[in-house]
Amino acid sequence: MKKITAISTLALAVMAASPAFAADTQWFVGGGVGYQEDNVKGANAQNGEDATYQLRGGAIMNDHHRVMGTYSYMDKSSQNMFLASYDYLMPVHQKVNLFAGVSAGVSDSKISGSSSTDFVWGGQVGAMFEINDNWSTDLTYRYLDQDYSKNDTKIDYSQQVVWSVDYRF
Repeated sequence: MKKITAISTLALAVMAASPAFAADTQWFVGGGVGYQEDNVKGANAQNGEDATYQLRGGAIMNDHHRVMGTYSYMDKSSQNMFLASYDYLMPVHQKVNLFAGVSAGVSDSKISGSSSTDFVWGGQVGAMFEINDNWSTDLTYRYLDQDYSKNDTKIDYSQQVVWSVDYRF
C-alpha cells in the first residue's frame, strides 16, 4: 500500500507542477503493439513471451518533457498493466528525438489460475519520429521489475519492445 501511495503522490506532484513549466504543451493519445517477455520462475514457470497491446495518452511540455499514462495488455499471463511515465526528449534531428525515462505503476497478472495485482517500476529508452504536426511514432524498449509472487511462482521482470503511433492535438 505504501508503494501505491508513493506512486500516487509522485503522479500528483508531476501533474500539479506541469503548469509551471508547460508554457508550450502538446497533448496526445495513441496506441501501440509489440513484444513482451516476462521472466516467470517457480512452480508454474512458463514461456512468458507474447504480444502486448497498448493505449496511451499524455502531454509533451516545452519539447523536452513527456508525461504519459499507459494501459497495456498481454494475453499469455492475462496481464493488465497501468503505468505512469516520464521521458526526457533529446532532439537529434529536426523530426527525430531520442528519449529516456522512468515508469511506475501496477500490473494485474494471472498465472495458472492465481491472480495478483502488484507494483511494477522500471525505465525505457527509444526514438520518436515526428511524421507531421499531428502524428508521431515511437520505437521503445522498456524494462520493468515486477513484484508478482503467488503459489511459488514469481515474475521477476518484464521486457517490452513496442512500436506506437500518437496523434497530437
